[in-house]
Amino acid sequence: MTDDTATRELVLHGHRMSYRTAGEGPVIALVHGITSTSDTWRELLPLLAERHTVVAPDLLGHGNSAKPRGDYSLGAYAAGLRDLLLALGHDRATVVGHSLGGGVAMQFAYQFPERCERLALISSGGLGREVHPLLRAASLPGSELVLPLIAAPKVLEAGAAVGAFLTRIGLRPSSDLGEIARGYASLGDSRSRLAFLHTLRAVIDPFGQRISASDRLYLAAEVPTLIVWGERDPVIPAEHGRDGHAAMPGSRLEILPEAGHFPHLEKPRTVARVLEELVADSQPADIRAEDLRQRLLAGADAG
Repeated sequence: MTDDTATRELVLHGHRMSYRTAGEGPVIALVHGITSTSDTWRELLPLLAERHTVVAPDLLGHGNSAKPRGDYSLGAYAAGLRDLLLALGHDRATVVGHSLGGGVAMQFAYQFPERCERLALISSGGLGREVHPLLRAASLPGSELVLPLIAAPKVLEAGAAVGAFLTRIGLRPSSDLGEIARGYASLGDSRSRLAFLHTLRAVIDPFGQRISASDRLYLAAEVPTLIVWGERDPVIPAEHGRDGHAAMPGSRLEILPEAGHFPHLEKPRTVARVLEELVADSQPADIRAEDLRQRLLAGADAG
């Protein structure tokens, strides 16, 4: 496969899907977070592509992909990732998700266990309720009236003022600030804002994260799993990573002391190394329907 990481496009179900791909070898799918794009993997993708085939989409509603009126649930995103991989000729993959993308990755493993070889969660959603107040506030009724003001170029260009404000409310200047500002800058048009709100409200309400995978993590007991978190993550606390690790016996936990919410940007070589070790040191999961049935029954008995 080519090592050209420029964005490409194909049409799935009548909607444009933008993605990047590079490298040859075992397939790794990289799934970005909310308001982000495949560009969030710009430091990590070339490192992984030295030994792997890497596929990194812009999820629907994000980046250069279409922004239709439609389903922006985790299940729809997981199905879209499956369809993209199949269209590109990949039956199975190690699925890596950051933030919202972690929830998509877990949903992919849940919906399509036969297609998920391994699972890696980076500062992932879906493992606890706590999330930064900015995201909770954006889920409030009427936030669609405020978003155009926040996303206005003049506001985002006021770098010093924005940096000082975000620092006061707990966001680190550096990767956290730069990527969050980049994300809000992507909401400059109404279609992007509507897609953002549909996605956000599917997983977050004013009280925090609405969706939790905690009650189903036991189903992925045989899926080799890596959890990576920045100790200084202000968006989703690192304690969620520790809780996820405890709920998934056999998983590997890597807490990066100096990193925030975007460890793959702050420590790309470290994240690439642990991901490569996940692939090299484990056999792909091979989960059969009967295995799932037994686990479901065992879970029902335990309940």
